[in-house]
Amino acid sequence: MKIIQNPSPNFENRPPGVSVNLLLFHYTGMKSASEAIARLCNPNSKVSAHYLIDEGGNIFSLVEENKRAWHAGVASWNDDVDINNISVGVEIANPGHEFGYSRYPERQMVAVETLSIDIIKRHSIRAARVLAHSDVSPSRKCDPGELFDWERLAAAGIGIWPKMLPVSVDFEIGSIRRCQKQLKMIGYSLKVTGVLDECTRDTILAFQRHWLPNRLTGKFDVETVWRMESLLRALE
Repeated sequence: MKIIQNPSPNFENRPPGVSVNLLLFHYTGMKSASEAIARLCNPNSKVSAHYLIDEGGNIFSLVEENKRAWHAGVASWNDDVDINNISVGVEIANPGHEFGYSRYPERQMVAVETLSIDIIKRHSIRAARVLAHSDVSPSRKCDPGELFDWERLAAAGIGIWPKMLPVSVDFEIGSIRRCQKQLKMIGYSLKVTGVLDECTRDTILAFQRHWLPNRLTGKFDVETVWRMESLLRALE
């Protein structure tokens, strides 16, 4: 695996005693990979990531993995409230929803697989800790989005993708409060209010973008809650 060194000044030391246990995927959301690299390496931008993979599958190393890059922003998962402390961040060149969101090319996905397997092995990252930026920050972010092939990555040992099973004829959704608790059990940070509020809708969409990408309803419909329960079973 060839990695191109393109150091960014935007990093700091990880806190003492903290180890990497999470892999976080982003899309760049910019018109070109070169524009994204320039921003991630600009000291005035105050953002960075450990790696960037362009559309052709070229892998750029921006920040050493033992350093804390600035890629997650305000984000949380389970009890972790500073994702930058514990994660390796990988930016994947894609214009994103603002500039003409498109499918990720084959060569790019091959590079994502190769790099991710290496990172996971090096840090012993569990499959349940391979996440999207939108998972850890659902009200702010939607990347890498519904076109990112999570099923393919899981087949390669990167992340979790429960088998898609038909909804049971006797399946019942349950209350909003119960569904909110299930999202929290998965790892999402939201308040259990019993109300389908804006934060809850954002979180449902984040879940759907990752595990049910063909159904972006933002609602606790039958297919979504069934899928939530299949993921919870896979996490047991």
